[in-house]
Amino acid sequence: MERARRLCYTAGGRGPSGAEEATVEYGVTSRCVTLPPDSPESYPCGDEHTPSPIAGRQPVEAGPLLQLEHSISAVAALQADGHTIAFLGDVRGQLHKVFLNGTQGQVYHSQQVGTPGSAISPDLLVDSSGSHLYVLTSQQVARVPVAACPQLPDCSSCLQAQDPLCGWCVLQGRCTRKSQCRRATQPNQWLWTYENGLCLHIQSVLPAHHPRQEQGQVTLLVPRLPTLAVDEYFHCAFGNYDSLAHVEGPQLACVTPPQDQLPLNPPGTDHITLPLVLMFEDVPVAATNFSFYDCGAVAALEAAAPCHACVGSLWHCHWCPQSSHCVYGEHCPEGERTIYSTQEADIQVRGPRACPQVEGLVGPPLVPVGWESRLALRVQNLQHFQVSIPAGGGWGQLMAFRLLTAYTPQGLPASYHCWLELPGQLQRLPASLEEVAGDSGLIHCQAQQFQPSMVQRELPVPIYVTRGEGQRLDNARTLHVTLYDCAVGHPDCSHCQAANRSLGCLWCSHGQPACRYGPLCPPGAVEPLCPTPRIETVEPLTGPPEGGLVLTIQGSNLGRDFADVQDAVSVAGRPCRPEPSLYRISTRIVCVTSPAPNRTMGPIQVAIKGRPPGISTQYFTYQDPVLLSLSPQRGPQAGGTQLTIHGQRLQTGGNISAFVGSQPCPIQEPVCPEAIVCHTMPQAIPGDAVVRVVFGQAQRLLLASPFHYTANPQLVAAEPSVSFRGGGRLIRVRGTSLDVVQQPLLSVWLETSEGAAVKLQSQDPTPRSGCKVPAAAPQACIKLERGWLQCSSVCSIKSSTLLLCRSPAVPDMASPRRVFFSLDNVHVDFASASGGQDFLYQPNPRLAPLHREGGPTGPYRLKPGHVLDVEGEGLNLAISKEEVRVHIGDGECLVKTLTLTHLYCEPPPRVPQPSNGSGTLLQFVVQMGNVRLALGPVQYEVEPVLSAFPVEAQVGLGIGAALLIAAVLLLTLMYRHKSKQALRDYQKVLVQLESLEIGVGDQCRKEFTDLMTEMTDLSSDLEASGIPFVDYRTYAERVLFPGRGGGTLQLAVEGLGEEGRRAPMHQGLMQLSNLLNSKLFLLTLIHTLEGQPSFSQRDRCHVASLLSLALHSKLEYLTEIMRTLLSDLASHYVRKNPKLMLRRTETMAEKLLTNWVSICLYAFLREVAGEPMYMLLRAIQYQVDKGPVDAVTGKAKRTLNDSRLLREDVEFRALTLMVLAGPGPGGPSRSNVALHIPTRVLDTDTITQVKEKVLDQIYKGTPFSQRPSAHTLDLGEGSPQALIASGSSALPSRNGLWAHWLPRVPPLAPPEWRSGLAGHLTLSDEDVTSVTQNRWKRLNTLQHYKVPDGATVRLIPQLHNGGGVISQSLAPSCPSGENTPMLEDSEEGGIRLWHLVKTPEEPEVAKVRRSSLRDRDRERVRAKAIPEIYLTRLLSMKGTLQKFVDDAFQAILSVNRPVPIAVKYLFDFLDELAEKHSIEDPETLHIWKTNSLLLRFWVNTLKNPQLIFDVRVSDNVDAVLAVIAQTFMDSCTVSEHKVGRIIGALEEDPVGQKMQLACRLQQIAALVENKVTDLSQASCGPESSGSELAPAAPAPQMLQGLLGSDDEEQEDPKDYCKGGYYPVKIGDLFNGRYHVVRKLGWGHFSTVWLCWDIQRKRFVALKVVKSAGHYTETAVDEIKLLKCVRDSDPSDPKRETIVQLIDDFRISGVNGVRILCRLSKQVWHLSRS
Repeated sequence: MERARRLCYTAGGRGPSGAEEATVEYGVTSRCVTLPPDSPESYPCGDEHTPSPIAGRQPVEAGPLLQLEHSISAVAALQADGHTIAFLGDVRGQLHKVFLNGTQGQVYHSQQVGTPGSAISPDLLVDSSGSHLYVLTSQQVARVPVAACPQLPDCSSCLQAQDPLCGWCVLQGRCTRKSQCRRATQPNQWLWTYENGLCLHIQSVLPAHHPRQEQGQVTLLVPRLPTLAVDEYFHCAFGNYDSLAHVEGPQLACVTPPQDQLPLNPPGTDHITLPLVLMFEDVPVAATNFSFYDCGAVAALEAAAPCHACVGSLWHCHWCPQSSHCVYGEHCPEGERTIYSTQEADIQVRGPRACPQVEGLVGPPLVPVGWESRLALRVQNLQHFQVSIPAGGGWGQLMAFRLLTAYTPQGLPASYHCWLELPGQLQRLPASLEEVAGDSGLIHCQAQQFQPSMVQRELPVPIYVTRGEGQRLDNARTLHVTLYDCAVGHPDCSHCQAANRSLGCLWCSHGQPACRYGPLCPPGAVEPLCPTPRIETVEPLTGPPEGGLVLTIQGSNLGRDFADVQDAVSVAGRPCRPEPSLYRISTRIVCVTSPAPNRTMGPIQVAIKGRPPGISTQYFTYQDPVLLSLSPQRGPQAGGTQLTIHGQRLQTGGNISAFVGSQPCPIQEPVCPEAIVCHTMPQAIPGDAVVRVVFGQAQRLLLASPFHYTANPQLVAAEPSVSFRGGGRLIRVRGTSLDVVQQPLLSVWLETSEGAAVKLQSQDPTPRSGCKVPAAAPQACIKLERGWLQCSSVCSIKSSTLLLCRSPAVPDMASPRRVFFSLDNVHVDFASASGGQDFLYQPNPRLAPLHREGGPTGPYRLKPGHVLDVEGEGLNLAISKEEVRVHIGDGECLVKTLTLTHLYCEPPPRVPQPSNGSGTLLQFVVQMGNVRLALGPVQYEVEPVLSAFPVEAQVGLGIGAALLIAAVLLLTLMYRHKSKQALRDYQKVLVQLESLEIGVGDQCRKEFTDLMTEMTDLSSDLEASGIPFVDYRTYAERVLFPGRGGGTLQLAVEGLGEEGRRAPMHQGLMQLSNLLNSKLFLLTLIHTLEGQPSFSQRDRCHVASLLSLALHSKLEYLTEIMRTLLSDLASHYVRKNPKLMLRRTETMAEKLLTNWVSICLYAFLREVAGEPMYMLLRAIQYQVDKGPVDAVTGKAKRTLNDSRLLREDVEFRALTLMVLAGPGPGGPSRSNVALHIPTRVLDTDTITQVKEKVLDQIYKGTPFSQRPSAHTLDLGEGSPQALIASGSSALPSRNGLWAHWLPRVPPLAPPEWRSGLAGHLTLSDEDVTSVTQNRWKRLNTLQHYKVPDGATVRLIPQLHNGGGVISQSLAPSCPSGENTPMLEDSEEGGIRLWHLVKTPEEPEVAKVRRSSLRDRDRERVRAKAIPEIYLTRLLSMKGTLQKFVDDAFQAILSVNRPVPIAVKYLFDFLDELAEKHSIEDPETLHIWKTNSLLLRFWVNTLKNPQLIFDVRVSDNVDAVLAVIAQTFMDSCTVSEHKVGRIIGALEEDPVGQKMQLACRLQQIAALVENKVTDLSQASCGPESSGSELAPAAPAPQMLQGLLGSDDEEQEDPKDYCKGGYYPVKIGDLFNGRYHVVRKLGWGHFSTVWLCWDIQRKRFVALKVVKSAGHYTETAVDEIKLLKCVRDSDPSDPKRETIVQLIDDFRISGVNGVRILCRLSKQVWHLSRS
């Protein structure tokens, strides 16, 4: 950079070679120059280069330090602690930390940030402290620590992390950065990975272990030990015992803890190991393990050889033989010999070989049971028991051994004993010692006869020797004697004679014949020969004539060895060759049969030499098996087909095997005489294979019918892919070759919560218990390994391409792991069959029991013709409405609509019969697959018939009473008659009210059902066409510059005239861009503009939008500008009233905030909120179009806005027109064939309305901007003969359309619909057939033209005459908005248009003044009927749209999902502003947030859906959206609101408070319609009003005509709630003097009423403010201003033209206690306007 600047200043930008190396960018007049060499120092770089920076032409070359696998998308660097760290983000979302060490780059840490595959944005930012890195992806912002030193718990993990910023601070005992370690500059205090990289450790400990009985000193060697200060020390921690360490260089000396400070040895061990930790204060420096041993415990753990264990252990222990103690130290007690440890060197008597020990038995270890035996053992090293006695005095070396063995250490004679550990007892035998030369000897145990209970042939018994009182001699090895009993294991003579001869067993016939020990059998009782062989069983009993069958013979005395039976077996007179490997002595002979003729039969014979032969009672038969047929004859190549081989005598032999081709076919037991069942194995290629059955060594082939292997079945589709856990949902599976599968299954593997491993069941899934018993059905669930379950259901084969399966039921506590199809041996996962869609299990649905009037046991009363509404949860998660079956008795309730929480079904019109055949109540049952839900009994209800008192009886009774009693009784009867008549009238009124309530509910349900059906169809259409969002450019243009036409964002550079002016223009724009990028300049510019008095609010908004457009590509910079301006704005409002901030768009900061929110939330609108908002818009449009809409006044029968409500009862009929749509302007351009598209219209629709509905239906998947206009098309009949009759004329219609006429007809007779005639009828809103009466012309409708239901129409381009195009008016003749009927052209005599209703001709004031008393009474009666007539429409519309409004509000408010990042950022910034300015009032902060986001952006988007959607919004839809938007605005108050209940204010009252609910219904109905004339007479209890009802003085006569209401738009009834409007009624008296006469108007903050001051006899205006806190505070400020005006100069002549405050006071009401009212003078003409 410096070189380029120097060359541009001093060498004209050229280097030594003359090539250009530097230049001036964007240089129009600036160029590199040649100045003196010191110019660069005199003119350093500064702001003067901002418009024209210096650029170098020579590239900078460098080799890469590091190469990564994926492309790098973000780079940031940090210089810290003398090291350079680079942070690299790649396109896969990985963040790499790189240590730049000289000329090398090393990645020492990588981590995933955000969703895998989402690239990291280039905007990597390290915070000011250098401790965190902010990483931005397309979905989130992550705060990543630069160094994670505190997360590394120990030294090894700290150094192994290889983080150059982290090291181990030794004396602080934690992983820190170098700057955080206090002694990091001293040697060995801060350990770093790249310097040595080893932690401190204890290299050695001397001694390595220590006896626990005494204290001692250990020395530790610790290399690179840090140096401490003089007053600092290390100490050693042996577990919980601390010992001060003495340091000498790298060595430290510590004292071990005393014995009482050591914990006990763990059970079964001879030592305890404690951690030995070198500590500095409380910080571990290095650690190892140190053991404390106990020699006494060593010997105690090994009772069989205590001396061996003592001297052979790891510890330094010695053995004292005379005292039998294992000791530590040097020697045993004085006078006793010592056997030293193996670890001792240069000592002869050491180790286990020097221990006194028993070496083994003398002679064989076999001891017969029942015979007296004597045992002898060899011993060694008994000289160690010698007592040390002087050699003189007559005692010599020759006496040493005798003294040794004869005396104990106490001087008593030594005794020896032999011990045998018999089962259940320990037997002691006295023993004697025999002297042998050297150090050896023999121990002779006393002879003993053993009689243990023997259950096995041989019993090993441990044996050992003791000396004296329990002093045990070591066993050199494990010693056993073996006790045996000849009778055990030798049941017959052959077994006995075959026993090992060393045992001495003989077959003895004395008494009970048995096998006995030889000396125990009396002479002469020994049997040298065994009895005759005995044959018990023979298997099998049949075999093939070819022989070679393996035959098994079982019995007893079948020979002593194989030589006895080698040639001794014959079968049916034929020899049978025994197999030596399968022979079992005396019990089993296995032989192979010889060939024999067919049907040969005979017994089995075994003849052993010297004995008579043994003959079996069973006969063996030679028979010839025959194979006849096969079923099935084909199966899949993968195998698994259950094959049945039919034949005769198939149960031949016991070793039967089947083969299909070369592959074995495992046989399923049992084998039957006529059938063999086996399962095929996989085959390499398809084709035929011969079936072969092998019987022993004979085989049979089935050549006549081979088995055909076909290609494996393939699955190509499976749906649906979801089911309830109860299963039973029908799954349709499509594929190929499905009919070759025998038993297809749909299976699911489940992981249970038990976790117990269960072995896989080996039995066949369809086992057979016998030949005549059919195969059992497969089990629903079976156990698998690992504790898993497999649940299956059998599928039915419909064709070779279709399977029908039912989803298996799964237990509630099991988790599905795999769902697959089992097609014999072919297993296909459900996801593979369904194209990647996994099969899901949803929780079973739950339905609420039907609401019963008679309590829990009473039946539900069903009225005929009503739709049943059943509430529940999760109803449509895993089933469609077509699959649900609902039964009432034996009748079916047709399911009309199924949603997540509701099921609507239409019951049978006639009462069905009970399904169980008994009882009178019908059971209501819902079946969803396998899930069967019984919701209780249902009873059909018959309309009650009111009992009427017969007139004849009344007359007869009256006549009889007149004859019997006086006139007084007659009057009494007449009074009674009147009372009953009044009671009947009252009952009729109650029935009517109940019918009205039920009708509203049924209407809501039916409307909602129709709407849900329409929305379902719409959702299906949207899947193909998508939601018609506008592109981002159009969205930005409409948001930034509302109300302007297209082309606002076009750059007006073209057409400047001279080509040379473009370059200066572009340079000027570039310099302007540079200026705008200067924050100081831009803020100064904004403040200067806003300081100008002529800079209007419109100019502020326009300039703010232009700035948003100019800085759109630099959103971070725009955000910073907005933050600064909002901070200044907050400082301004904090000094005044902070609650007023952001309430309006009065400054550029507020407009910038609006634009910023709109830009940031565009993606959220498209991805999240767009769909529910669009569904709400379409639902409103659908509901409005279902009823008639007046084309002149714009009022509709179905609306939420009472000012747009069509109050007249207009009869209409729904029609379905078949629209002939094809190529051309009249149909979709993509269609090449004419289509008949059904379109729903009303017979009261005008022709323009019909055309708009037809266009909506034809182009329902096309954006509105791409559709043709309804005013460029004509609506005509769609007959094929679309020709104009000869002689007909064409005249332009009133709305610019062309009408083709049939021959002349009278003007007042409209042409009838004649589809199929030669003429072509064109419809229009006005023509010569239009009806005109009394200067009122009615627009033509379909009813006017008598268009029948199902008629065929088409849209055609408007015609032209004589080649000239007829000029058309782009504006429709009948606007859809509410307009006063316009007078037509003068030549038509001032005709006024009307459609459904006629508008009043005179202003309301004149009408009221001239109205008669009868008219006023009629108007009053009409006002009384309003709640009953019109409230039901509003409620029906409200109930139908409730779900869609809730969905839209939940999406806007991000219910159950994270809020957008921009919203989180904005709210955090507002929190910072509040904290900065010490604003602690939560209401103020709430107002800021709602004003900045909800009211500023969302309300505008709700009211203007055309900002985001390319749609047409009619005036009626716009009016409904205005009501919803106003509801959303009111929900932003601090009072409690729930999204799902914003429009449900009528449903907030408890069910039990019927009187209060009725009163509230009247109030809200009056507020919706503003018809409150007679409502003041209905008392609602003490909460209905906060004032007295009776006025102190009557109102003047002139007010009698004003007690009605205007037709203007009224406030929302839902605002009459807590914190909202106060319910003022006409006739109320406030403050004892102000009598309410009528309403003057309303606003967002208050309502205004015309009142009569009964004291001063004058009119006043009463303003009643909402009760919420922020509204009350605003009213207080307003009262202060009005008082200031009132108390100003009384002589001002213009004083009377200003509103004058008269009085103010507070009242308490049902919606709050802070209702503030003010009164002012009211001028009469102003009140009427």
